[in-house]
Amino acid sequence: MNRFRGFVKKEFFHIFRDRRTMIILFGIPIIQLMLFGTVITNEIKDARIAIYDQSKDEMTQEITSKLLSSGYFLLDQNLETTNDIEAIFKKGRVKEVLVFGRDFSRKLKREGKADVQIIADASDPNLGKLLASYTSGIINDYIFKQMVDLHLPMQIEPEVRMVYNEGLKSVYMFVPGIMAMILMLISAMMTSISITREKELGTMEILLVSPLRPAQIILGKVMPYLGLSIINALVILGIGHFIFGVPIKGSWVLLMGESVLFIMMALCLGIMISSLAKTQMVAMFISVIALMLPTILLSGFIFSIENMPLPLQIVSNIIPPRWFIVILRNIMLKGVGLAYVWKETLVLVFMSAVFVTVAVKKFKTRLD
Repeated sequence: MNRFRGFVKKEFFHIFRDRRTMIILFGIPIIQLMLFGTVITNEIKDARIAIYDQSKDEMTQEITSKLLSSGYFLLDQNLETTNDIEAIFKKGRVKEVLVFGRDFSRKLKREGKADVQIIADASDPNLGKLLASYTSGIINDYIFKQMVDLHLPMQIEPEVRMVYNEGLKSVYMFVPGIMAMILMLISAMMTSISITREKELGTMEILLVSPLRPAQIILGKVMPYLGLSIINALVILGIGHFIFGVPIKGSWVLLMGESVLFIMMALCLGIMISSLAKTQMVAMFISVIALMLPTILLSGFIFSIENMPLPLQIVSNIIPPRWFIVILRNIMLKGVGLAYVWKETLVLVFMSAVFVTVAVKKFKTRLD
């Protein structure tokens, strides 16, 4: 029995001395709990809206003030015409437009009814439904209080309209996110594992003394994954479009060009991971922790970035799939061109350059 207790004690000390084991046992659960606890939320905060007020009377001003003081909305701008609505949605900052009808206050007091329209960007259907629900609730609360004060039978039934996804189909949101996740994992994780496997088995030394240059070796290792990832992108887009009915309103050429750019960026990331990791296990661990979880939680794939705490919103800026998902949704659902996604495109180009630079500096032509 004493020997058994001594053996168990030794195992405890062995676990406590291994930092990687301690991180897996305690670090990862804590990080996951903190992430899920802060990311998963059904509340909205500081969502940007635009208002087209055709009446500009006392009641519309009071409703606007009530919306903005709720803490749920931020006014991005006041529109001058309905023609501005589509343009402001395509820019991606504004998630909802509120349109007040003419003579709002007079109609409400005389007829007991007034016109107001809620137009929400439903490219993210969950966020679109939340915004419309919150807005309707605040307007109805205002009208209920006005009925008590004025003793009049007032009623407002906001007309809710969802743009880019009128049926609020969740598949419109999931296809771009799944595409980003699959391309990221296949391109980055498989590339990093492939190169570290050569290092781990000792065959990299044979490759390095061959007539091939190091750059050619790396290029030869990643080319198959480039081709396979492009095929995967086509398959995902084909299934999403022809089976699930996800529209592709924009240019197919632009869409595939952006997809190839994202794949190249992911391949560069995989090369960088392989230059930092010495074994396949370490490469896979880095890939899963640094790629899969952030892609699911912090990219806007499932949970809206606007609803996250500010620190997580800042962290999400370094998550590559965040920018690719924005590009996919804009091209597929909104039908925009490069003029509306050039910023996200430049971010992916910049990330690719950074990953390649780090990988080149870390890559050694002679193995230790």
